[in-house]
Amino acid sequence: MVDIDKIISLCKRRGFIFPGSEIYGGLANSWDYGPLGVELKNNIKQLWWERFVHQRDDMVGIDAAIIMNPKVWESSGHLSNFSDPLVECKKCGSRERADMLHTHGFPEKKDTELYWECLNCKTQNLFKPRMFNLMLKTFLGSTEETASIVYFRPETAQAMFVDFKNVLDTSRKTIPFGIAQIGKAFRNEITPGNFIFRTREFEQMEIEYFIKEEDWKEKFEHWQKEMWSWMIDVLGLEKSHVHELDIPDGDRAHYSKKTIDFEYDYPFGRKELYGLAYRTDFDLKNHFKEAPYKDQETGEAFYPHVIEPTWGVDRSVLAVLCDAYTEEDDRVVLKLKSKLAPYKVAVFPLLRNKPELVAKAREIYFNLKKEFTAAWDDRGNVGKRYYSQDEIGTPYCVTVDFDTLEDKMVTVRDRDTTKQERVAINDLSAYIKNAIQ
Repeated sequence: MVDIDKIISLCKRRGFIFPGSEIYGGLANSWDYGPLGVELKNNIKQLWWERFVHQRDDMVGIDAAIIMNPKVWESSGHLSNFSDPLVECKKCGSRERADMLHTHGFPEKKDTELYWECLNCKTQNLFKPRMFNLMLKTFLGSTEETASIVYFRPETAQAMFVDFKNVLDTSRKTIPFGIAQIGKAFRNEITPGNFIFRTREFEQMEIEYFIKEEDWKEKFEHWQKEMWSWMIDVLGLEKSHVHELDIPDGDRAHYSKKTIDFEYDYPFGRKELYGLAYRTDFDLKNHFKEAPYKDQETGEAFYPHVIEPTWGVDRSVLAVLCDAYTEEDDRVVLKLKSKLAPYKVAVFPLLRNKPELVAKAREIYFNLKKEFTAAWDDRGNVGKRYYSQDEIGTPYCVTVDFDTLEDKMVTVRDRDTTKQERVAINDLSAYIKNAIQ
């Protein structure tokens, strides 16, 4: 498995991900997506939307507000239940999640009391956890003294429940059907870290799929297969790097009757990538005083049950980068699925000081840009340009040479195999389109 420091270095060096507010000393676990990172991230989101919304007849999408009426979070149980156990070192003040201390061999028993050792200063502390609510609070109003307390949403799910009746009335969907959303969420994590794996600001791709209670096992299995297909077929993750964890009773969220975590083998250990939960009818019952759905055939009004598949965008980016990072002899290659690659093609003139080559290369470049994300590179020699594009995952490089001016053909080089092929300029667009998987 690749060293995470190599991933972080590549991300900053090549413009995928930068430390947030870096010129002012940064902000702990705040990250900005650079020119290549935002392309990769957007490709993931667009492929997800195309697959799970546009290609399905049983799905619609929404884009809801990040700040909602605080009563939403009262009804959903977040204000009372959305907490992690916190322990604080009595010497240095370092804080840790108590439920994660077992990963470091703590707490440990001494006679009848439990102790944990601070990971920062190594002080022995009595194990006294307190619950820490993860909701990020802010104020709406002209002054903080008179303003109303509101919260940044900790998940995208609740808007899909609150808007259920509006979506139902306007889309005229019938059960089973789903509501999909991509958006930011915020959690005041006690111990964020591991690059973009756990941050206080993150993005989710989430679906609430509404069903009849008796169909939950069938639909759960359907979404379980769909999530596997997404990870392997779309993201290109190695199947052996992904594992299912069936969350036992007592460890699941308060609303869940069954939850599966899809865990990935990150450089820093096996951690959660995605989640799949059966939320029963908990949410709709809390938000609606009367049953919000009526069966068109029987006239029966009832509360639909919900299957919730959740995909983390940032964790998707990280898993894709870790899986694609490859070192081959003297080159680093990001073997991204070509549909995910920030640039699909790069165009070079063989020599930058030959106007006729540059002119023809620029013509080809601008024509390709009409259909693909394309990069232009005329720095250094062609070999260095190839290696530079390999490192950012560009699947195809096109070189314009002196023969091009005569035979109207260019050299196309494949990122993964390094094989080169002569392709007619008139066929170039179709060649690349056919090659992109």
